[in-house]
Amino acid sequence: MSFKLRPEKIMIFVEGSQESILAAQYAVCMAKWLDCTLVAAYVVDIKTLEELTKAKIFIKMEEMDYEKSLEEDGIRYLNYVKNLAESKGVFIDTEILKGEIHTEIIRKIEQDDIDLLIMGELEEPESRRDFYYNEGERTFRHSPCPVIVVKSRDEIKWMYENL
Repeated sequence: MSFKLRPEKIMIFVEGSQESILAAQYAVCMAKWLDCTLVAAYVVDIKTLEELTKAKIFIKMEEMDYEKSLEEDGIRYLNYVKNLAESKGVFIDTEILKGEIHTEIIRKIEQDDIDLLIMGELEEPESRRDFYYNEGERTFRHSPCPVIVVKSRDEIKWMYENL
């Protein structure tokens, strides 16, 4: 990844929360203002599903059903974000990834030479363990590119609506 005066590729990490939708609205605004490529990714957390099966919390059939359900959710969230972008005249490339969330997001950033990652506000950690093992937190901390964490709900909604 080389230094650029302005980002050419922005990635939005979509995880289905209201915070991630707000971040998507901000990412659409940024992509429009900077005339750059927008990529949205949702990760089906296969690693956690596999761990639940190994711990005998899930049987293999439940793991497969839950994976399918998560993938359908991801498609629905990505379609929603795609509609947000297209309604403002911004082309967006969407992708479902499978694996450990932060690992897959970082791999995608490196693979696609992403210049800027935009994500929703991080949850307040309840314990030290949450601080180190929360996938959003890990993505934020290990990203090889700059990260914008979106806050200010009313201002972002206003910016998006008036774009």
